[in-house]
Amino acid sequence: MAGLRLAALGARVPCWRWGGAAVFGFRRGLSAWLARKPEGTPRWPPACRQKTSVSFLSRPELPNLAYKKLKGKSPGVIFIPGYLSNMNGTKALAIEEFCKSLGHACIRFDLSGVGNSDGNLQECTVGKWRKDVLSIIDDVAEGPQILVGSSLGGWLMFHAAIARPQKVVALIGIATAVDGLVTQFNQLPVEVKKEIEMKGMWDMPSKYSEEGIYHIQYSFIKEAEHHCLLHSPIPVNCPVRLLHGMKDDVIPWHTSIQVADRVVSTDVDVILRKHSDHRMKEKADIQLLVYTIDDLIDKLSTIVN
Repeated sequence: MAGLRLAALGARVPCWRWGGAAVFGFRRGLSAWLARKPEGTPRWPPACRQKTSVSFLSRPELPNLAYKKLKGKSPGVIFIPGYLSNMNGTKALAIEEFCKSLGHACIRFDLSGVGNSDGNLQECTVGKWRKDVLSIIDDVAEGPQILVGSSLGGWLMFHAAIARPQKVVALIGIATAVDGLVTQFNQLPVEVKKEIEMKGMWDMPSKYSEEGIYHIQYSFIKEAEHHCLLHSPIPVNCPVRLLHGMKDDVIPWHTSIQVADRVVSTDVDVILRKHSDHRMKEKADIQLLVYTIDDLIDKLSTIVN
């Protein structure tokens, strides 16, 4: 694993304890952002809070995409939500607010078939969602971008980095689900997989679904197989930070280790939180996330200068 540092430590990087993510030495943007919050008020915006107006990216022969764009300095930050998640979640809003405090650009958006974006969810595939991310990078974003991908969004961000190496300058994965659904499907007993194939639908149990089940079409899984990355080196050369909770019962934290090992970049950190779950949206998780963004912005600015 040349170049892989597990919870990397150094003079410019804080020491993170696995169990509590204790931070030694907040820097400029983060400390200023936290200091702005009045005593006794939440540090992170509620999930329902709206900070910018919704815009729509019109695409010929493709669903229109809903997005919110905060203008600012480069590099900008683009948040890519997870499976069936939208742009108004805790992590997306916290990232936007943090970018605003630094004066950096930020974009959050809904994938097609989800949230305010157009499209039929039953017709969506990993390939089509990959095109959504590339559309945002090509037609909405300006200048170099740091991509932050949550779960399946982490899978999509790697595809975007491969397709747009000149514009994607860093990646942050949160419970990165590279090849996730395909891996989970392949781990099912043979008779169960045959039953799903015949039925054409996989009723996958999930505590993150309102009805306790995700209805995933068999055709979705077969299409997703064409976008798997873990079978060979992942040609991404930019800095990569992979954050993962060790209590994740959806995507095992070992997946982030596999991804880090496959990525060809020599600047790769895997940061594990011992008591965090798949969503990683508790206060300490968000602190870790925004610090990671802050550190990468500082690193990239140093390289440019």
